Order: sequence, then C-alpha cells, then structure tokens
Amino acid sequence: MAITGGQAIICALEAEGVELVFGYPGGAILPVFDSLRESSKIHYVLVRQEQAAAHAASGYARATGRVGVCMATSGPGATNLITGIATAYMDSIPLVAITGQVAVDLIGRDAFQEVDITGATEPFSKHNYLVKNVNDIPRVIKEAFHIASTGRPGPVLIDIPKDVALSSINFKYPDTVDLKGYKPNYEGHPLQIKKVVKAIKESKKPLICVGGGAILSDAAQEILELAEKVNVPVAMTLMGIGGFPGSHPLNLGLLGIYGTQAANTAVNEADLLLLLGARMGDRATGNLDKFAKKAIIAHIDIDPAEIGKNVEVDIPIVGDLKGIVKEINKLNADKKESNWAEELMAKDRLPAQYVEGKGLDPKEIIQELSKMSNNDMIVATDVGQHQMWTSQYYKVEKPGTFITSGGLGTMGYGLPAAIGAKMSDTEREVLLITGDGSFQMNLTELATAAQENLKMKIILFNNSSLGMVRELQQQSFESRYFSVHMTGNPDFSKIAEAYGLKSIRVTDKKDIKNALKEILESKDGILGEFFINLDVNVVPYREGI
Repeated sequence: MAITGGQAIICALEAEGVELVFGYPGGAILPVFDSLRESSKIHYVLVRQEQAAAHAASGYARATGRVGVCMATSGPGATNLITGIATAYMDSIPLVAITGQVAVDLIGRDAFQEVDITGATEPFSKHNYLVKNVNDIPRVIKEAFHIASTGRPGPVLIDIPKDVALSSINFKYPDTVDLKGYKPNYEGHPLQIKKVVKAIKESKKPLICVGGGAILSDAAQEILELAEKVNVPVAMTLMGIGGFPGSHPLNLGLLGIYGTQAANTAVNEADLLLLLGARMGDRATGNLDKFAKKAIIAHIDIDPAEIGKNVEVDIPIVGDLKGIVKEINKLNADKKESNWAEELMAKDRLPAQYVEGKGLDPKEIIQELSKMSNNDMIVATDVGQHQMWTSQYYKVEKPGTFITSGGLGTMGYGLPAAIGAKMSDTEREVLLITGDGSFQMNLTELATAAQENLKMKIILFNNSSLGMVRELQQQSFESRYFSVHMTGNPDFSKIAEAYGLKSIRVTDKKDIKNALKEILESKDGILGEFFINLDVNVVPYREGI
C-alpha cells in the first residue's frame, strides 16, 4: 500500500525503535509532523526553540546510549539546530536530525525559509543527506541510524523537501545497510596490543588517561580491571568523567588546564601514558610543548583520525576500546609495586582556592552535594565556572551519569539536555547544575519540563556574572572587566514559580546542607538558588601547564 514520504519517515523511525522525538514544527516539515501525530509508538516533545530539541536529543542519547532524534522545519528552524548538532559532533553523540526543506524545484532560488542546511552542517556532522526522491527515504534513514551509532558516534542530518514528504511510496524498510567505504574497525591489531602490554611491563611510572570513548564503548569495567591489576593511576578528560569511579583511590581527577595537581604532575612525570578513547583537546593537554615529554604514548581510539592529531603517539591502536582493553587484560601485565601511585595520591586533587568575601563557596556546595547524592543520579551541567567546579568536586561513580558539553562548550546546553535525560526515564533522579548566565540562554525550556510534567531539580549558582569570562579577563586582561556583569537578572524564584517549580534561596553558609537535602528529597520540581562569591575562581592562573 502506498503511503506518503512523511508517513514513510515515521514508519522508518518506528522500525528503528525510536520512542522519543524532540522538535518544533514549521511549514516545510508539516507533512512529517502530520504523520508523527498519528504514531502510537513515538512520544513527541515540543520544545520552545529548535536548539533545545538537539540538546534534549543529546541528553537522551547520553543517558540511554541510544540514538537521539530531533526535528525542525527549514530555514531558521534548521539553522537553530546547528549549535546542537555541532555540540553533539564535538562530543561524539549519536543523533539523527530531520529537517524540512522547500520543494525540490525551489531549491537554490532563495525561496521563503530556504537555507542550504546540508552545506551548513557538512563540517560538523558525521554525514548528511538531501533526499530528492521519495523512494530513497527508507534506505537513507536506515543508513543514518547506522552511521550515527557505529564507529565513532556522531550526528547525521536528513533534509527532506516538502514535496518529497508529500509524494507517494510503496514502503519497505531494509534489513541491512550497504555502505561502501564505511566499515569502522573494531578489532585492535594483535601486535600493537602486545606492544602496549610490553610497554606496561617495562614502565615504572605508567598513567592511564580516560576519555569519553570509555563511556561510549562501555569500557569502564575493563579499564577498572586494568588499573587495579597493574596498579596504574588514572586521570581523565572532561568527557571521560564517569569512565572510572570518582572515589576510587587510583583516580587522580581531571587532567589539563582546569585539572588537579596530581593529574598534571602525573602526566609530566609518567614514562608511559595510555590514552584510552581520549581525543586530547587543548583543554586536556595545555601546552603541547610540555605535555608528557618523558612518556611513551599509546593511544587507543575507534577513530583513526584522532590518533596523532594533537599528541604524537608511539603505539597507535585503532579499534573498539572495550575489546582492546579486554585483550590487554588477558595478557597479564604485572602489578607495579612502586610508590608511584601512592606518591600521586598524596598530591592536591582540588585546585581551587576559596577567597573570603561576600557570598557562598561553590566548592563547598558541590562537595556537600557529592556526599549527599546517590550514585545513580544523573548530573547535567551547563557551561562555565559551575561546570568546572562540578567536574572537580563532584564524585561521579558510574558511566553515563555526568552530562555536559565538553568540546564545544555550549552555554544553554544543560537544561534541555537534563530534560532529554529525564525523558528517557521519568522515575530517575536528574539534577541540573547551572549558572545564571547559562540558565538564561534556554530558560524557556522550563515550559517544556512543565508540559511533560517533569520534576526537574535545579541548582543555580548565581553570582550575577559570566564568571568564567570574568575570570579570563582577570587572568589575561588585567581585570579589565567588560560585558560580564549580568545586571538586570530576573527574580529566579518568581521565574520558577511561574513554571510550577518550588524554589529556595540560599545566602548563608549554615543553610547549605538543609537546602541540598530539601532539593534531593523533593518529590516536586524545585530550583535552589545559591548566591555565590563573585571572586571565587575555578583555578589560580598557571601559565603554560
């Protein structure tokens, strides 16, 4: 039986097991939305701006390990998705974004709400399609989900002209894909694996650096086994948080310009550095001229393009991290009896220093929160100082329970990502930690949470400032502060009330514990606003780490 292209898209999404779609409608995508309305298998979530649809799909993908799906119309709807697509691309998050497009015969003629979205997203999507023939829809969607979720995950965009979505098709969904030239390599080379084991045996000061690939490949248990078996300390990138238990004695904490003294000292002194699923961006390495100069570097990653891109590598291995570390564990590297790990444990793992002044100490709040939270709760953050304080002081014990924008550093990511994570399992505790700058970027998504009856828990650090930018101006521009003071901030308690959330305001140190307890135990949506000291920085300035 013939169906429309729009119906074919929904049938294909259902065949892929999609249960949630985040989106915002518009003229060119209406044939698809008209079919989505009839689906009994897909729950559709109307967000308040298209960027939030991509972030929510990203949060859902991170919480579940499944492909997140978002949808928007042509023109501004599509371009509003771009930040979310780029955010997912930088953090290797599996996403399928479906956009409407003007009719095929209008493409290239500056029609109303026309934009070349496939061209615009080409640099930061894993792949994209402009579908001009309705009969290609089943194959394209099958391929899109395969590409998004295999190898190094990433976003795939499908652009559907309106007339294609209205055309007829005899729908049959393919069982397999046949993509010539796209065959991710999962098996690590046996000789290279033996070289890594030999290097571990010969090293006296080995160090593991865990990246986001550890979580994406579900390799946390294998890495834990390796670290404990050989007695190797572990540092991590921002995206690697959760890939190794936060309270484990071998965990040195965050590496890089906002990292701990223990982790950065370990990199400088190590004679062997095992990079596990870490792309080693500039925030993790700091000054490359000084990075790990005494170490043999082995880099394991599913994406060959990442190996050697930022850091020179002695032993490259391309493949799935979980399987490769499992093979390394089988080859029985000896346990290190040196004091290397113990010496590092004694170093400071908490770089920030509290400055006396007006307002609360954010690190004290995060530390108390970490003590009081359960290990299954998902913590999402926005981007800014609060993100770094959380990465430094909150002990993340399990993979997939820390959601943040790492590579792109997207302010406004936190709330919609938390909504996406909460939508994946409404019974699960999800806590957003945000700042007054980031929170206002997608504040309207509180309406999405209210619409879906989500009991969101939010901790808002309010210093009436773009704190991280202010800190950079302090460190690099002789405290010539400009455009960082958020005068005109709203009364966030009234904002919370307007969207049906309880709210509490904390200005006194003695109230911190009780406020956190109330937030964590609340059965309703709640916003806790903590007024923090403006002069507290993430880290004292250290040139050329």
